[in-house]
Amino acid sequence: MSVEPPSPGTLRDAQEELLEELGFFDSWMERYQHIIELGRNAPDFPEEWRIEDNRLRGCQSQVWLKSWQDEGRLFFLAISDSAIVSGLAAILMRVYSGRRPKEIVETPPEFIAGAGLDRHLSPTRSNGLHSMVNEIRQRAVKCLE
Repeated sequence: MSVEPPSPGTLRDAQEELLEELGFFDSWMERYQHIIELGRNAPDFPEEWRIEDNRLRGCQSQVWLKSWQDEGRLFFLAISDSAIVSGLAAILMRVYSGRRPKEIVETPPEFIAGAGLDRHLSPTRSNGLHSMVNEIRQRAVKCLE
């Protein structure tokens, strides 16, 4: 699997960039559309990775998450059977994929509250987003052990 480097800067910088990007939209309907579009434009998730071992629990939708390490960095790829959840997964990949595990563990996911995602998503979608973030952070912790 080819790996893309993370966006320039720190994980905190990536969170700030995302907040700026979402801030360009005047309404939550426009933000939802943008998030869905991010999911549609996400890298392909190989069909052979859609297996039970890669399926996340705690999400109403089906979500598959694959992770791997390369040169001390942790990479992620995810997909969902829901358009909005695929978009949320794409956001998380942009923020977290290609980062060092220590940076993932030490940087709180402040962008969730900062973007208002915790307030504007349905409770089930918000729970799913938090489940994805928790799984990413747990995998980073395991890499540090």
